[in-house]
Amino acid sequence: MNSLMQVLSLIELSITTAVICIWVLQKFSPNPFPFAVKLFLVLLIGNVLFWPLGLGMELPLVAYVRGVTGDLSIVLTLLLWSSLLPSSKPTPMAFKFAVAIVAFCFYPFALGLGMIDPYAWGYGSIAFLIAVLVFAVVCALTNWTKGVWIIAIAIIAWAAQWHESSNLWDYLLDPFLAIWALIAFFGMLYRRRRDKARSGYLFRPG
Repeated sequence: MNSLMQVLSLIELSITTAVICIWVLQKFSPNPFPFAVKLFLVLLIGNVLFWPLGLGMELPLVAYVRGVTGDLSIVLTLLLWSSLLPSSKPTPMAFKFAVAIVAFCFYPFALGLGMIDPYAWGYGSIAFLIAVLVFAVVCALTNWTKGVWIIAIAIIAWAAQWHESSNLWDYLLDPFLAIWALIAFFGMLYRRRRDKARSGYLFRPG
């Protein structure tokens, strides 16, 4: 069973890495890729990453990627995968703000700052699980249905022990998701300050 879960985790990460490669390629393309092309590239790049290529490497390339990144959270994985869908919309800034705040508070305490260890809450804390469910309800009230599904699937994956970790935090948050949210949040603040400065310059008397 463990070997099967290892294979499934490698498949998951190979798809995720392929999606990131497509995102990078899209940045250099003047036109958006059709969904069929994205799907083909996912299958192609994912296969290249999943199977051993020789050259002195006994493991597939994605195994070395996993050795560096570990298992990504289900939330980040599904956000990346869903970005390929034709009807995909930008992730709400409110969600990025919430993730940034949680990460800003979580990681210092989880790394030993203070007497509180929020990481321990992920080992079956009912209060923490209720808090996550409340957050999903807030996503539903703001009409972000995709967020509800993502959180629901993350909880189901944790209950099924999809990854090696048995901690709910590892299914909801990871450093890459936190960095993305923090960059998006501070980028928003910078753009607002820049736009405000430009507005003040344009309407300055004289």
